[in-house]
Amino acid sequence: MNYLQLLGRETELFSDDIKNNEAFLSKEVAASRFLVIGGAGSIGQAVVKEIFKRNPKVLHVVDISENNMVELVREIRSTLGYIDGDFSTFAIDCGSLEFNALMNASDGYDYVLNLSALKHVRSEKDPFTLMRMVDVNILNTIKTIEQAQRAGAKKYFCVSTDKAANPVNMMGGSKRIMEMFLMRASLELPISTARFANVAFSDGSLLHGFNQRFAKRQPISAPRDVRRYFVTPQESGELCLTSCLLGDNRDIFFPKLSEELHLITFAEIAVKYLAELGYEAYECASEDEARNNAEALIAAKKWPCYFFDSDTTGEKDFEEFFTDNETLDLARFNSIGIVKNAAEFNSSHLDHFLKTIAQMKEQGVWDKSDFVTLFHEMIPNFGHKETGKYLDARM
Repeated sequence: MNYLQLLGRETELFSDDIKNNEAFLSKEVAASRFLVIGGAGSIGQAVVKEIFKRNPKVLHVVDISENNMVELVREIRSTLGYIDGDFSTFAIDCGSLEFNALMNASDGYDYVLNLSALKHVRSEKDPFTLMRMVDVNILNTIKTIEQAQRAGAKKYFCVSTDKAANPVNMMGGSKRIMEMFLMRASLELPISTARFANVAFSDGSLLHGFNQRFAKRQPISAPRDVRRYFVTPQESGELCLTSCLLGDNRDIFFPKLSEELHLITFAEIAVKYLAELGYEAYECASEDEARNNAEALIAAKKWPCYFFDSDTTGEKDFEEFFTDNETLDLARFNSIGIVKNAAEFNSSHLDHFLKTIAQMKEQGVWDKSDFVTLFHEMIPNFGHKETGKYLDARM
């Protein structure tokens, strides 16, 4: 599948910036020891490949998904082969006792990259998954930063999201709060991060669902009014590695994307996707029509599609990578912008957040409203949009 063609682009975003910095990137990777947390997810796999192909001394990968980890190894062996250094994978949770033991047993890492995250807006629909989002996106980040520092790391990278800029959903809010904790931790260990767009066809995404629906000969459903920026899996790996190795302390990297050139709707991608596979997108008026006519339409080389207007929780009207009050460096790279941060944070607010979450856990029961109230306390301009509807409840 030609990702660039589907996204309406002809070239990779960061090719010039990677080329201009390749000598340093290759030399630094070859001389360093890496730990990648969440390395079997879509972004994590892309990052692992970028590191692997530059022949690191050590590349250890941690992820809770045993099956995805197996596929990562098979993918690397089938495309990149082998390296002289130590490449090892561990199917464990970074919040676990087993991960603590791994860190204690290791000889330390120069770079720790944390790609683990609950990244979907749908994760806020119930209070139980929402607590796990706080654990993964915030508390595990704090924990692994401390472990990286004890292990002698010279840099820690973790992934953020465009949704952290003026957040309107709990996922974006959790990443914005994570960024606040990063500012405090950056006084003890250099840290950089990245905010970027949707990764095309990443696991669990709507576009990944296109592949699943096509394989199962089922209708495709997508919002027609939501315009989003996308990057390819390779571009996501390049942006993360570039931020990790070239970013200054507290830098947030983001892709320079043009509203005129790069915004595209999910429905537009669906039409291009089906055309590349030899089918005409046939728009149906309802889910029932799409389901009931799927067999006959597909036999006629037409694919049933239901395109709808979005009414789900936490959807932004537009995407942004930075806010009006953030300082930017747009000159250093051709296709990468940088948010330059001072070490500004409110320690009492951060401590209040940790104390409140601990109290909620101790009580053993909590509501979504408890999180919404806490997030509003942490993010004064938090524009949470609640409709009671979520995209994963649709066809």
